[in-house]
Amino acid sequence: MAGERRATVVVTRPGGQSSALLALLANAGFGTLEFPLIDIAPVDDDAPLRAALDELYLPPDAPGRYALVVFVSPNAIDHAFSRLGAPWPADLPVAVVGPGSVAALVRQGVHGPSHRVISPSTEDADPRFDSEALYAAIEAHFGTNGLEGKRVLIVRGDGGREWLAERLVEAGAKVEKATAYRRVLPEPSMQKWERVHALLAGGPDIRHAWLLTSSEGVRNLAELAHEHLTADEIARLKRAPLVCPHPRIAEAARGAGFDRITVSGAGDERIAHSLEALFPAVETQRDSEAHARASASSSIHSTSAPTDANPATAPAHQTAYETAQSRMTDSNDSKKASPQPNVTPPLPPNTPFTPFEQQKRRGGAGIVLLWLVVVILAVAAGAGAFVLNRKFDRAGAELSQRVAQADEQNADLRAKADQAASATTALNTQIIQLQGKLADAEAHSQALQQQYQDLASNRDDWTVAEVEQILSSASQQLQLTGNVQLALFALQSADERLASTTGPQVVAIRKAIAADIDKLKSAPTTDLTGLAIKLDTAIDQIGQLPLSGEAPIAPARAQAAEPANSASIAAATGEPRWKVLWRQITSGIGQQLSSLVSVRRIDSADAMLTSPDQGYFVRENVKLRLLSARLSLLSRSEPTLKSDLHAADAALARYFDASSKKVQAVRDLVKQVDSASLAVAVPNLNASLAAVHQFKRGG
Repeated sequence: MAGERRATVVVTRPGGQSSALLALLANAGFGTLEFPLIDIAPVDDDAPLRAALDELYLPPDAPGRYALVVFVSPNAIDHAFSRLGAPWPADLPVAVVGPGSVAALVRQGVHGPSHRVISPSTEDADPRFDSEALYAAIEAHFGTNGLEGKRVLIVRGDGGREWLAERLVEAGAKVEKATAYRRVLPEPSMQKWERVHALLAGGPDIRHAWLLTSSEGVRNLAELAHEHLTADEIARLKRAPLVCPHPRIAEAARGAGFDRITVSGAGDERIAHSLEALFPAVETQRDSEAHARASASSSIHSTSAPTDANPATAPAHQTAYETAQSRMTDSNDSKKASPQPNVTPPLPPNTPFTPFEQQKRRGGAGIVLLWLVVVILAVAAGAGAFVLNRKFDRAGAELSQRVAQADEQNADLRAKADQAASATTALNTQIIQLQGKLADAEAHSQALQQQYQDLASNRDDWTVAEVEQILSSASQQLQLTGNVQLALFALQSADERLASTTGPQVVAIRKAIAADIDKLKSAPTTDLTGLAIKLDTAIDQIGQLPLSGEAPIAPARAQAAEPANSASIAAATGEPRWKVLWRQITSGIGQQLSSLVSVRRIDSADAMLTSPDQGYFVRENVKLRLLSARLSLLSRSEPTLKSDLHAADAALARYFDASSKKVQAVRDLVKQVDSASLAVAVPNLNASLAAVHQFKRGG
């Protein structure tokens, strides 16, 4: 009897986090099945978490130091402390939600009085361990506005409720969040699924309950059930008893279709007590039934005092009473019956009967009946009180859930109201901006209408202003570049604009423009483009011109005339033949010697002393002179042009080979530009501009 289990409890916490609870349940006589519905895994990138934890060790007077660190669960504590490189700062407060997180801090060496640990109070009649209770504890510790403008770090898993962070932001705190771990949906093994199938198929004889410690676990259980269980098994699962440590988890389970839900409160002890209340010990029940049977038998034979009975064993008590009566009837003979299980043994032999003894027996039977009635009434009252207490507990839990829901709805409504107010403010701002833009558009429209009216009424003035602009531009271009053709085109365009306008003053302007047109047509022109091309050609050939010391010398080769017939010459002249031969020989030697020598005249000795490196600078100087002459030509600066051309020609004559045809060709180009670039007086457009100015002044 002592080794029989009360029930099997399916524990759905993450693996490795239920050792203390499993020990409590084993001591209470429960069997357990670890069936994790959530796995805790480290984050993929812990750099943000490490950066946040590094700021914990700033000096106490540092302006950016955290004023509070909040851990939402024991998992957050374990993963964060595994990344700390030093002990927790003693002057930095830490806030946690429930007893499990307090125990996790103790394992890490963080506890009072050396550290300030903030958590919901456990001394209340109905303690709560959630974000609302933790915020109340934080507000009680720091005061209403104690965290305003200060930094608060919340270490949590991926996702989760934002209620606490939103309340801290509303209190003026600068909330930062760091993810320490992530939740993963596990896949239980086939052996565990087989045990779950056996529990759900066992019927009422195999009693079991499920422990769900998070709303995410409820959702994961529903998802896994649809994948691995049949419809009948899902129905039995939703009728199985559920134990939840918080009303919010119970509400999620009720929304998932579960109907037998018990809210235990946070902590392993409360969970174990709730399971013990759901499944009383089997030995206690059987002892109560045996005790009730013994009390019934004693009341019949008036040999023992009554004992307390459980209301649940009333049918057993009645059965034992009837069995005892039947056995008393059969025991009148002198034979001794064999004892039966759970049955009172036979009575001893009767003593001699006396009237006093008869009265005594009757009085004892009445007292036994009286005590039996009192016990039954007490048990009934206790059962009623127990049922009423359970109803009150359920009503309180439902009321707490409704209050929590109302708080969440109020928070949502407040957030929506704030959003609506923000949207209204933004809309009002946009309306004001649109009104301003509309006013600006109306002002621009009026200005454009006024300008249109002015243009329509002063068409002649607008035409004259446009003509003035054309003439001013043409005059500036004419003075700067000397481009007569462009100025002539501008004057013709201005005359065409004035042709559509009548009036004596406009006629005067057109006469002045016609006079300037005739002046431009009769003005002599210089082909500046052609001269600039000649200078460009000369500049390109400078690098190929030979210097005086670089003139190529033909290799010397002895040359002499063929000797004539000496005999004929001697007969014709009457001279001896040997003289004729001697003269031919000496003249041939002289011709050969003269062909081996080449004589050139160089007037400048510096040209022969110029080295190849100096020759490079000579060529570059000549190029610079010609480039400067080209710029002077285009800018119509005749003195500068003449000076640069003469300097370039002198350098060509002094340092370059005068006998080279290339040098002669370049010097011819320079001389052509010098002779063609005569000073030409560029006409102006002063007459036309004066006529326009006279018109504008109204003269």
